[in-house]
Amino acid sequence: MGFSTDAIHAGQISDPVTGAVITPLYQTSTYEQDELGKHKGYEYGRTQNKTREAMEANIAALEKGKYGIAFASGLAATHALMSLVKSGDHIIVSDNVYGGTYRLFEQNLTAYGLEYSWVDTSNLSNIENAIKENTKMVFVETPTNPMLVLTDLKGVAVIAKKNDLLSVCDNTFMSPYFQNPLTFGIDIVLHSTTKYLNGHSDVIGGILITSNEKVHERIRYIQNAAGGVPAPFDCWLVLRATKTLAVRMKQHDENARAFANFLVNLGAAEKVIYPGLQNHPQHELAKEQMSGFGGMVSADFGSLEKAKKVLNNVKIFILAESLGGVESLISHPASMTHATVPKEEREKFGLTDGLVRFSVGIEDVEDLIEDVERAIG
Repeated sequence: MGFSTDAIHAGQISDPVTGAVITPLYQTSTYEQDELGKHKGYEYGRTQNKTREAMEANIAALEKGKYGIAFASGLAATHALMSLVKSGDHIIVSDNVYGGTYRLFEQNLTAYGLEYSWVDTSNLSNIENAIKENTKMVFVETPTNPMLVLTDLKGVAVIAKKNDLLSVCDNTFMSPYFQNPLTFGIDIVLHSTTKYLNGHSDVIGGILITSNEKVHERIRYIQNAAGGVPAPFDCWLVLRATKTLAVRMKQHDENARAFANFLVNLGAAEKVIYPGLQNHPQHELAKEQMSGFGGMVSADFGSLEKAKKVLNNVKIFILAESLGGVESLISHPASMTHATVPKEEREKFGLTDGLVRFSVGIEDVEDLIEDVERAIG
């Protein structure tokens, strides 16, 4: 099936009682049993919920995977992912990942004996050089947040398999519409469903997708045992949202291309970063492993003072954390999403105080351009 067809139909179930075409919201904490030891396959809401199962199957199909395991947030999914390793194990991570991922790994899980190496995974030799005897996993984010650095997914998969490592890709920025890491040999895909998959800024959630049965069994066990599951209503909202994922992502992409070119031509920023620009260092790789360039654009205005002028004077762009909603958002990563990353570490990969991140929405792009042009003055 095509992407849009799967987005609308995969995992969907009509109401068995009325025939309602929309998967019902099963808002229940428990299930009646016919008699002791005999039930309909459902015992307790943390363990099983048909609305959640439908959403998991839907997103798994979009990522071309067999299994989806949903969680109450992207970080809850990331935390569950770490159940695949144990104390004393070593994990290689892209040096520029979402700030919450850095905080979870470096400031929390190291206390439990996990060891992390932060490397520029855009250079595959850096991954190979970082491998130790106790290395068990490679975790990449591509494109990265917010520097939009790409990592060669096929190359990562080859290195991981050669060294018997699990490979993971945070695919939140691209969504399954533009990138499918499993098709390049990656073992596990991570999403914050809060972002493009839901796309309406009204849900917090996360999901892991894999075709590896053993990985699925372990993470499914953790989903139930640790209990970080999403609410049925949140699952229902995401399930509704994925039906329009294709049309939304097309518009995000179209708007972001025009917006990035506008920023380049305006000349107010010292650097404009967008994989769709020909001067992006990995523009060719972007064309190879992505079917579009997405809706995220970053620009370095050279100083905090100049960045503040943009951040504080826009009217249509909303100054807020998060991304991927239909409305355009603007943020200052150094003091918002990546505030927990030490300044010297941020600046190593170019995340300066002058950097502004734009989540380009699906409004009329002419209005977005006029909004920023007016803010800069």
